[in-house]
Amino acid sequence: MANSASRKSMNREAAVDEDDIDRRLRLLNKPAVKSIQMEPSIKLPSENKATKVESSKPVIAQTWQKSGSCPRGTIPIRRVRRQDLLRASSPEQFGKMYHPHSQDYVANSTLNENVRNVVINGTRVSLPYTKDRDQAILVTVGYNYIGASSDINLWNPNLDLPDDFTTAQIWLLGGPGNKYESVEAGWMVDGSVSTGCFDLTCSGFVQTSSEVALGSALGPISSEREQYQISVGIFLDPHSTNWWLRLTNNLVLGYFPGSLFFYLKRSAIMVNWGGQVYSTMVKKTPHTRTAMGSGEYSGALHGHACYINHVRIVDFSLSLKYPEWVGVYSDEVYCYNGNNHRDGYVGEPVFYFGGPGQNHFCP
Repeated sequence: MANSASRKSMNREAAVDEDDIDRRLRLLNKPAVKSIQMEPSIKLPSENKATKVESSKPVIAQTWQKSGSCPRGTIPIRRVRRQDLLRASSPEQFGKMYHPHSQDYVANSTLNENVRNVVINGTRVSLPYTKDRDQAILVTVGYNYIGASSDINLWNPNLDLPDDFTTAQIWLLGGPGNKYESVEAGWMVDGSVSTGCFDLTCSGFVQTSSEVALGSALGPISSEREQYQISVGIFLDPHSTNWWLRLTNNLVLGYFPGSLFFYLKRSAIMVNWGGQVYSTMVKKTPHTRTAMGSGEYSGALHGHACYINHVRIVDFSLSLKYPEWVGVYSDEVYCYNGNNHRDGYVGEPVFYFGGPGQNHFCP
């Protein structure tokens, strides 16, 4: 009898969960003007190029674009599937950015200061410390920034745990270390989407373009033989205080409304380029095996390591230029690292970054 009662209780809980998921799916997937069925394979044929390094006319290719386009006046939104919600820790948490409490940020010397500082132009600069995240980044400070851009190499790094994610991106930051605000853009690979709001599931970003679906697959992916990249830029409109997102071929995707911010209404005070891994198993043993970039360390260089090139900032001089001062920072150099590498004495440096996560040197 006890076993029977227990089984009935479990069945009731399962039914409630299923009802909750159904309600959440109806809420997230609002009635569509048009549905586009993607092909099962995420690999795109060679004629649908993303951005080849030697190409002077880069374009973004997404899998769904092979099967149709959006009517005028509409935007593409990736449909949320039942399996997406089932992988999340709960239906309510699906699509929400992991947002640590203030105590998760370190604003004093409770940790070794070398762990969270970078030297730029001879000056030690403190970086915000975020729980459960590892970074390998190129950093610039010293001015008020109203824009930043770069070309970001496209890879498909492996994931270890269901809630892990790994990114290659630009982010502009404003505000004090324990209360900073940021706008971020780039590409990412995630396991369940339960740890971050990287598309239109959460309110905030306003999409204006019908050509790109946030959260959909990009391609083709770089390999030792061929390299592909996307261009990403984020720029402030000082009149509206909105931060506009531009992609490859100067495509304006949409904007982060100024109403979202306090410190970023006028400018950013720091810009980062590089990679980030979120996992509950970073800075711990055993370390997550989720990779950053291509999964290769930065020293592997072109064709092997992930890169970010054509690094640019905009300050109040209103010119797009390479930053005057930069520094390289990594949370755990034996897990993921960065290298601002210059070939010879000519040309700009290229920032290489990445790593495999857990390995012999990162137990």
